[in-house]
Amino acid sequence: MSPVGRTRDAGWQIGVSKTINRPVDEVWVFITSPAGVAIWLGDDVTVIPERGAGYETSAGVRGETRGFRERDRIRLTWQPPGWTHDTTLQLTVSPAGQGKTRLVIHQERLADADEREQQRNHWQGVMTALAAGLG
Repeated sequence: MSPVGRTRDAGWQIGVSKTINRPVDEVWVFITSPAGVAIWLGDDVTVIPERGAGYETSAGVRGETRGFRERDRIRLTWQPPGWTHDTTLQLTVSPAGQGKTRLVIHQERLADADEREQQRNHWQGVMTALAAGLG
């Protein structure tokens, strides 16, 4: 049996989710807006919906768009400064009842259990900030 968070194909992974009392369209508009992107990706960066489009945040996190499906999901590579490998980051939105949205942040291809725990804490903080930003 594999340790918690380890998969055969994607290495170590982490996922955090939250149900937000806002409709999908509203959550999507926020997470793709400059204010929303600043919370989950970084300041002064735009997610370009074209596959292969690169980005680099002011904090030095870099990567490229792997997938972008309007009002559904954003998939990017994600590599902060000092890491020798990139990871895959995905944000998804889905209906969770009348006027509610399930927002999920998933990261895979993490190096080990320590990196997984570090990222779990990071994304939990990001999720709290996104929920607060949506009011």
